[in-house]
Amino acid sequence: MVINVRELGNKELNELLYKYKGEITLEECCGQRFIGAGMSDSFISINGVPGNALGAYLNGSKIVVNNNAQDAVGDTMNDGEIVVYGDIGDTAGYAMRGGKIFVKGNAGYRAGIHMKEYKEKKPLMVIGGRAGSFLGEYQAGGVIVVLGLTESEKPIVGSFPCTGMHGGKIFLRSDCKDIKFPDQVTARKADKKDLKELEEYVSEFCGLFGYNFKEVMNSPFTFVTPDSKNPYRQMYVYN
Repeated sequence: MVINVRELGNKELNELLYKYKGEITLEECCGQRFIGAGMSDSFISINGVPGNALGAYLNGSKIVVNNNAQDAVGDTMNDGEIVVYGDIGDTAGYAMRGGKIFVKGNAGYRAGIHMKEYKEKKPLMVIGGRAGSFLGEYQAGGVIVVLGLTESEKPIVGSFPCTGMHGGKIFLRSDCKDIKFPDQVTARKADKKDLKELEEYVSEFCGLFGYNFKEVMNSPFTFVTPDSKNPYRQMYVYN
């Protein structure tokens, strides 16, 4: 089903999505928020630029954006997949606890903030370009990959990456000599075991966006993990 949403507000559009479900193409999207929120059994293709909280609480549906997307993509998503063929705004994957987000372009500030995992739930975010400041802030689980494939003289990540990180993993396609990491994380060159895991994520990204897998992998990667299982224990527990 094809729906022209140019004249539809947030509420009207989402009521239609819940009514029809299945495979839906949205034309002339322009800032409508909460698209696909909580949905579990649909495929939504979006032409235009969706507004904030795209795929919030997504529970199994797939959303493809053939352009840019705004802030809070995949906010607290539980399952499913979001694919963006352009750039995304701030706080993508906020508190994300499952599913996958693939972005061809750049991400704004605080991508992956509060990302977490539980048992079989292991969220993944792959950013093809660069990420803004505070990448992986307070990350508690899941995997973030930043590939730096877009042309830019700026570092692959902005200031204060991994601040408060206490779980999960981050792969950065760079030697990161120009990046300052906080004391509570370990940032080292990815070894063979790390790269073996990374191959799965990069292969899926390249398949979606048409990049050459070998060329993307033919680069140094920095692997970042927290130094402590619970570096903020002293802040919450009285001894």
